[in-house]
Amino acid sequence: MESVLKIEHIEKYYGNKGNLTKAIDDISFDVEKQEFVAIMGASGSGKTTLLNCISTIDRVTSGHIYMNGEDITKLKGNALNRFRREELGFIFQDFNLLDTLTAYENIALALTIQGEKSKNIEKKVLAIAKKLNIVDVLKKYPYQMSGGQKQRVASARAMITNPMLVLADEPTGALDSKSARMLLENFEYLNKELKATILMVTHDAFTASYASRVIFIKDGKLFHELRRGDDTRKEFFDKIIDVVTLLGGDLNDVI
Repeated sequence: MESVLKIEHIEKYYGNKGNLTKAIDDISFDVEKQEFVAIMGASGSGKTTLLNCISTIDRVTSGHIYMNGEDITKLKGNALNRFRREELGFIFQDFNLLDTLTAYENIALALTIQGEKSKNIEKKVLAIAKKLNIVDVLKKYPYQMSGGQKQRVASARAMITNPMLVLADEPTGALDSKSARMLLENFEYLNKELKATILMVTHDAFTASYASRVIFIKDGKLFHELRRGDDTRKEFFDKIIDVVTLLGGDLNDVI
């Protein structure tokens, strides 16, 4: 399979010489095209720092991150802005929708920034809204929507530009159990039907069980990796819990 994301021996330090904290400690892994990967770890394990480095919000101290063969750790200025705008989709825990825009306008914004024609924008927004079952909320503002509807609008916004990689940071963290399940089923749809490559950070074993592979991080290092293969989601969930148990004292932080 073709690798969309390739991470090679990255490290990330915070602080100065007198008080250095190593948030990421020599991590390497690949994410293949159309793969759905979850990253799990307790609070402070380095998983969010890792996501921030991949999204170019943060810069690595050493090592390299490649997207489709391009070293994104070297991007600057307009090239960096173009990469973020055209190659990445973001789904956040708190949705990050603009309150003064309708659902339609929130989803369309990325295409507008890219200079897409209004006729094409309408066609693309309606197409993805139908797929995510949010046509009935397109004229609503965020305050008029449920948490689940907001998150599906945020998912549509992330996918509308057909990005190379979708990054999801604790996407179910602000949702009730029913809305979380609906969102995760939508993620499966995005992955399998729309061929989206998804990298998701989560502390929740139930959420991670929807992925095809789970990477566990502890103290800034890779701790373990699980592939779902032919397992049912329940069987995969049980295996995830087994690994979480191996994390020992971190158990209550991870599930």
